[in-house]
Amino acid sequence: MRIGTWNLAGRWADDHLTLMLEADCDVWLLTEVSERTALPGYALHLSQEQMEQRRRWAGIASRVRMASCPDPHPASAMAQVGATTYVSSVLPWKSCGSRHPWVGARHADKTHNTVDDLLLRLRAAGDLVWGGDWNHALSGKEYAGSLGGRKVILDAVDELGLVVPTADLPHPIDGLLSIDHIAVPKGTHAVASRIVAEHDGKRLSDHDAYVVEAYPPGPPEV
Repeated sequence: MRIGTWNLAGRWADDHLTLMLEADCDVWLLTEVSERTALPGYALHLSQEQMEQRRRWAGIASRVRMASCPDPHPASAMAQVGATTYVSSVLPWKSCGSRHPWVGARHADKTHNTVDDLLLRLRAAGDLVWGGDWNHALSGKEYAGSLGGRKVILDAVDELGLVVPTADLPHPIDGLLSIDHIAVPKGTHAVASRIVAEHDGKRLSDHDAYVVEAYPPGPPEV
């Protein structure tokens, strides 16, 4: 299974479509999704709540048959593809404030409350792939989130029996690691890569896209 994640920053144009089709993913975990987004050959499920006008918090696109599920949090989307549950989440960033859907005074508190809400649903998910814009590097310098928030996320990943192949990939800002992630079950053979999100020298989003090629436990078939 080839899985991608991309924060579209609420934008949608032919260049976004071209990048996504050329990436050739089976499933996309999308965040900040324009309501104009349309992917030929894919079913698209968007979170119910708007992040802002004509922009949804998260979405899942699949070219494999997909069943939509209720949102596990207002800033997340969830769907079932075969036996696997896919969840795409925006997690709190340092300057997000305390407006809905974030709860708490400190950034780490907002992250803790959001992840706790998600865990209520994700613990029962069985086979799980969780990703999206987590607004945290998982090691090294922390720029968008907080070290307290990072610990909350890493604890949740461990509890859910997941690993994050995207953790060591670079952020578009030199010297930082990615804040966009895809977590897959432990034991999965996974190869992660980054797609620079630009066309003719123009950025398509302030986030790059990230792809994980995931195989069942054991080496991939050749």
